[in-house]
Amino acid sequence: MSTPTGISAFSLEGRTALVTGSSQGIGRTLAEGLAAAGATVVVHGRDAAKAARAAQEIAAATGATTRSVTFDVTDAAAVDAGIAELEADLGTPDILVNNAGIQRRSPIGEFSDEDWDALLATNLSSAFYLSRRVSRGMVERGSGKLIQIGSVQSQLARPGIAPYSATKGAIVMLTKGLCADLAPLGIQANAIAPGYFATELTQALVDDEKFSSWVRGRTPAGRWGDTKDLVGALVFLASSASDFVNGQTLFVDGGMTAVV
Repeated sequence: MSTPTGISAFSLEGRTALVTGSSQGIGRTLAEGLAAAGATVVVHGRDAAKAARAAQEIAAATGATTRSVTFDVTDAAAVDAGIAELEADLGTPDILVNNAGIQRRSPIGEFSDEDWDALLATNLSSAFYLSRRVSRGMVERGSGKLIQIGSVQSQLARPGIAPYSATKGAIVMLTKGLCADLAPLGIQANAIAPGYFATELTQALVDDEKFSSWVRGRTPAGRWGDTKDLVGALVFLASSASDFVNGQTLFVDGGMTAVV
């Protein structure tokens, strides 16, 4: 994906980005960061009104063109239909960010089949379905960026979240596999692995002083991550600046995975 002369290698002007699960939390910040870098951003969520509102707010904050879409990322047929509709409007996205994800916590002996299936469907199958469908148009065009949002739990385990860790470990290998298949065709597939970030979904953990103290002590940077800390890494991987970076997982974790 070449960059026109005079435009920064980090600019996303003229490019379209779809971010799954971007009506709130980390996804919302990622979508706004791509919009601020010049991309036309498609906000995705399960709640149509919430996704549309987020898209409008991002447009107002950045001046970017935005859209919103709603489809079930865990249903292959729904993904195919949703992307077909999006392509009819804007063409195949230049950038796909597979951000949609959930967490379930329970001791392994008590972990339910329903929670296991939900984790696999939302955290792993959705990334496969979206990447499979969107990559077809990218292959025809000869360019594209597939970016998965993983986790430090792809490398580090904690009690009560073994299935979550398994899905995030699989995201790392899915990313490598996408690279193996698609790099010869001009497409880059990479992942970002956040550490512990303060969001609406982690607020209870942030408010738990014992756990929060552990996070600060375990993280060399000495703090929880702010969702804005992820934007620079995402813009890099979404832009021409990373055209020779492929199959990699970039840890944005304040140094947590670098130390013992």
